[in-house]
Amino acid sequence: MSLRVAAIQMCSGEDVAANLKRAGELVRQAAGAGAQLIGLPENFAYLGSGQDHKLAIAETLTETGPAEAEGPVLAAMRQLARETGTWLLLGGFPERVADSPNKIGNASVLLDPEGGIRARYRKMHLFDVEIPGGHRFRESDSVAAGDGPVVAETPWGGLGLAICYDLRFPELFRALAAKGARLLSVPAAFTRETGKDHWHVLLRARAIENQAYLFAPAQWGFHGGKRSSYGHALVVDPWGVVLAECGERDGFALA
Repeated sequence: MSLRVAAIQMCSGEDVAANLKRAGELVRQAAGAGAQLIGLPENFAYLGSGQDHKLAIAETLTETGPAEAEGPVLAAMRQLARETGTWLLLGGFPERVADSPNKIGNASVLLDPEGGIRARYRKMHLFDVEIPGGHRFRESDSVAAGDGPVVAETPWGGLGLAICYDLRFPELFRALAAKGARLLSVPAAFTRETGKDHWHVLLRARAIENQAYLFAPAQWGFHGGKRSSYGHALVVDPWGVVLAECGERDGFALA
């Protein structure tokens, strides 16, 4: 079965309403171009430094309960999936974690064309690093790590879920392939400093090693404070060939 996939690229900030509006515009454009599976990048709803705000916008992922109990991010994205009739990957959803009240889950969530939640994966490898230029990141201070690999069933076969820093851990991708993944997703907010050297080569390597297609929605540009993202959302085939790429702009890679 043929598939047309789109990897969205955007520059999110601290204004959640503006981020959701822009995400909706780009998803509609990608659907209009024929995409059946569309991925949003990590932190699509909010990319900022305020821990209190991150906790305030976190939402519970549940299929049960009244619709009015849904948070605004999940409700908007479910409606967007229904409106466009697409499978929609929420690359880094701010999930409320019941047993970690001071942390959120950085979750990759797959919605079907009816807006139903088909899979949820919490980022396993958290970004605790010091990078060139003196920038320091401690994702584990605010994010609760996931506990295992997830492969979602789709009409096109298994979709292996990963997020950003997971890309540096090939064992996760081998586990996804062993669980039946034919397509890999790596939504990201990859830093500009590391992205220019490692983004393309690591994505191509993961596709080649596992003989799988891979798509990587991405954040790009300056997000405020000291945070900038590399961009270059792309789609790669099992031979490591980049089939489509978005440079440094809002848009999407379609293949």
